[in-house]
Amino acid sequence: TGKTLSIICSALQWVLDQRQKDQSEKRVESDDKKGKNGEIGSDDEPDWIKNFVVNQDNQVDEKKSKKNKHGFASEKYKKRMNKDSHRDLFSRNIDEESFPENKECKRSVKKNDVVDLDDNEFLLEEYESEEEGGIGSLNSKRKGNKFTVNSSSEEEEDEFEEEEEVKLKVYFCSRTHSQLSQFVKELRKTIFANEMNVVSLGSRKNFCINEEVLRLGNSTQINERCLELQKSKKKEISKMKVLDILCTSSLQNLGAEGKVRRTKASSGCPMLRKHKLQKQFRDEISHQGVLDIEDLVQLGRNIGTCPYYGSRSMITSADLVVLPYQSLLSKASREALGLNLKDSIVIIDEAHNLADSLISMYDAKITLSQLENVHSHIEKYFGRFRSLLGPGNRRYIQTLLVLTRAFLRVLLNDKDGNRLNTCPDAEKGVRKNKTFDSSMAINDFLFSLNIDNINLIKLLQYIKESNIMHKVSGYGDKMTTMQKGSAVEENGESCDHGSILSGFQALANMLLSLTNNDGDGRIIISRKRPSSSGQGAYLKYVMLTGEKIFSEIVHEAHAVILAGGTLQPIEETRERLFPWLPSDHLHFFSCSHIVPPESILPLAVSHGPSGRSFDFRYGSRSSSTMMEELGLLLCNLATVIPEGIVVFFSSFEYEGQVYDAWKTSGILERILKKKHIFREPRKNTEIEVILKKYKEAIDNPAPKSGAILLAVVGGKISEGINFSDGMGRCIVMVGLPYPSPSDIELLERVKHIESLGDTSSTEIPKLSISEEEYYGGDVQSGFSILRSCRRRGKEYYENLCMKAVNQSIGRAIRHVNDYAAILLVDIRYASDSSKRSFSHPSSKLPQWIKESLVSATNNYGEVHKLLHQFFRFNKNRNCN
Repeated sequence: TGKTLSIICSALQWVLDQRQKDQSEKRVESDDKKGKNGEIGSDDEPDWIKNFVVNQDNQVDEKKSKKNKHGFASEKYKKRMNKDSHRDLFSRNIDEESFPENKECKRSVKKNDVVDLDDNEFLLEEYESEEEGGIGSLNSKRKGNKFTVNSSSEEEEDEFEEEEEVKLKVYFCSRTHSQLSQFVKELRKTIFANEMNVVSLGSRKNFCINEEVLRLGNSTQINERCLELQKSKKKEISKMKVLDILCTSSLQNLGAEGKVRRTKASSGCPMLRKHKLQKQFRDEISHQGVLDIEDLVQLGRNIGTCPYYGSRSMITSADLVVLPYQSLLSKASREALGLNLKDSIVIIDEAHNLADSLISMYDAKITLSQLENVHSHIEKYFGRFRSLLGPGNRRYIQTLLVLTRAFLRVLLNDKDGNRLNTCPDAEKGVRKNKTFDSSMAINDFLFSLNIDNINLIKLLQYIKESNIMHKVSGYGDKMTTMQKGSAVEENGESCDHGSILSGFQALANMLLSLTNNDGDGRIIISRKRPSSSGQGAYLKYVMLTGEKIFSEIVHEAHAVILAGGTLQPIEETRERLFPWLPSDHLHFFSCSHIVPPESILPLAVSHGPSGRSFDFRYGSRSSSTMMEELGLLLCNLATVIPEGIVVFFSSFEYEGQVYDAWKTSGILERILKKKHIFREPRKNTEIEVILKKYKEAIDNPAPKSGAILLAVVGGKISEGINFSDGMGRCIVMVGLPYPSPSDIELLERVKHIESLGDTSSTEIPKLSISEEEYYGGDVQSGFSILRSCRRRGKEYYENLCMKAVNQSIGRAIRHVNDYAAILLVDIRYASDSSKRSFSHPSSKLPQWIKESLVSATNNYGEVHKLLHQFFRFNKNRNCN
């Protein structure tokens, strides 16, 4: 509908205008400078002499800037050349024929010390604590022996020819990769596609072309394997260093700070071994223009180089960077990518759930199985290397064991040592539910486990600097392989390696979360009864405030634009993300839809064909009569609505329940006589196949009249998939998709939002409900909490529902000549708001839908008549 394209075109034009303005100012300054230089005794000098002097000065400045820019890299290049000579020397001398006097030494290593040699690869380097020489002492020890992991492997001779950073950039981010691809396709239609350098960023999973890594499937494992391949060179060197220690006398003449390297082909990702191919990749991007993620992946496959790191290397020279939410909003991701937001324009599209998306990136979760796995491997590692580790390493590893034991006691409900006596809230849930959750503030959690005296900042610094995660994971992987013999997967990795490393990372993330301010979030403890196996239990930190996180982006950027079709009410977003922002710094702009009123028919459907009222509240939606009435409605709609109908349910569970009921009653068979039926799959990887089949059924309907797609609010289809023209002639919204009030994370957010903006009192408002009810975890307890909210918490809960509705129904009508009907199937869409405790749902619909909404119909006959007239009118209009 032009929303995104209008914003990006104006932003890019502003960038071009600013650059021209800056260039004009520089020319004026340069002319002034020339005038001043020529004032004294230069009037009689010819122009060619003046120009020669100016050009000479410019050349001197250019040489200085180049020297400053490339000085370090040039030194690095000289060092590399020296190292190459040492490497050549070592490759000649390391051969056994060159060292006859050391054969016995090597033979003894091979025969007697094979296990020790292999194990030494996993031995941690000496680590000094702050008291013994500062946290950074490990880094200072490694300086002389530093090994830098670079994505471009050995062949980096011309790496110092980096492009200068483009100062004024535009960052455009959206929720999904498909939305970014749609944006790139629209951008190609503009003149900016040829005038701007554009680069698309994405996740490793979307970019990776290494088939061995892709087979892992899981995003976390793909990330870990990618980083591991890059570090493989370091591992090879570590192995050879041990040999250096064992045979010191024979290797003293090698130099190069004791570094020993193998050939290029022995290590690293095969897609990153040749730097020239990465350069070719960048050149091709510059030549071909604007490319989306799929284009970049295909280009990487054609050239045989990594598109993930190839696209990252283009950031400095890019005018427009297109990237997903996570890459921009997460501080860790921004730092890893090297994104510089200073004085840039940040555009965040689909920002209707920005606050929740932002804080969810800072959540942390570790499951019981992960904790048990990590604890077991740390214990085994410590048992093997305890006598070889220095005091610093021993102390920190023991601290890790103390923490993992404490966390395990919480989840296993183990009262040894009375660790859980200060967590009575969690105990109350045992009596009510098989699964029970409890919530605690950070400080209460630390004190209850008696771990408040541990310096988590120093411990996290140790985890980061010592590389203990990879050491423990690597050793555990080796032990598992030895025990299971051939328990190695096709990709050459142990079955457990990924889970060990991801579990350790989850622990580190959890520890990092515990360093936040006490009021920034809550700890969720989810357990089962002591008699159960404990599967499914977890600890989770839930971030509640995004104000500080978002302020870092706002303060750096020149301007931040939040765009979306369902941003209102904007007040909630303001209170949660930038309450500190002065009102004159916040500008809100809204415009009507481009589609004329006659192209849309929104109807509140309160009664079915049999005359029964549609009430899809939690307590009545599962009745057989309600599901049957919905089926009869679809049977009738299939006769009057041409082409495609998309039906949205509140959850996968309810969609499955309704589908099974239709199958049993025979209604499904009746619908299938008129239209094909497709269902949204739970796996995102299967969605494209279903959508393709759905489109084919609409394009070639004979002998039927189109297709029906059963989808889920909050699923992949409801976010970012466009159903234009025949793909979405009608959107059916079944009920009001309120999130489950039994979700403890949701209730914590509601409580937090309820407390926002209370300047009259410094205390968080108390909800009028007992703790026993709250931690029961059932729906009625959740409703009791919501009824206790005065305004903000209740409004947030309603907004979650209606924003989801608006997103779903907005999938249809995607251009000015498009048309569709929208059916809101529930009596609550039409009922009198005076009889409701919550505000009326229709008040939160987009203005362009609200203006045309038929909110009251006496029976289904009226609905059927209106639909028939609407589609006949639009069919005739298009024919004319």
